[in-house]
Amino acid sequence: MWLLTREEEKAHMEAAINSFEETCGKRPLGWYCCYGPSVHTRELVVEEGGFVYDADAYNDDLPYYVEVKGTRHLIVPYTLNYDDAAFVVPQGYGSPGDFYDLCKRGFDHLWDEGATHPRMMSIGLHPRLIGQADRISALADFIDYAQAKGGFWFATRLEIASWWNDHHAEFGT
Repeated sequence: MWLLTREEEKAHMEAAINSFEETCGKRPLGWYCCYGPSVHTRELVVEEGGFVYDADAYNDDLPYYVEVKGTRHLIVPYTLNYDDAAFVVPQGYGSPGDFYDLCKRGFDHLWDEGATHPRMMSIGLHPRLIGQADRISALADFIDYAQAKGGFWFATRLEIASWWNDHHAEFGT
């Protein structure tokens, strides 16, 4: 997106929304530019008016609000740390066990911190990457591990955004 003009980016955004509506039967309620937002992206997201949040930030562990041209807008940050894309990038995961170990270690640390402070762990998954038999087994093992430990919630970004709006909107944080 960062190479497009504002008008080109807006047209791409509209085409993406239409594609989701045609394919899924409903419009997307969150936005994420997987190849990098431009200086116009967040403003276009807010102007479009149909998004609950965007995830075009890597700068925090928890959701937060920003002001965009006088409108309060929710950010649900994304992290590349627990992302299956590391299966296909140099110096990424050497095996499915590396993915499991990283997720387990991160979960354990955040779970411990969560006893006194809210925490969020974002795991990025792509069907063409995690969907391989060996890789999906590592994800299944992690899900089993986390469920056995308890005291957490598996949620979509939209569920997180909805919860955040329900519980933090009055604070503006």
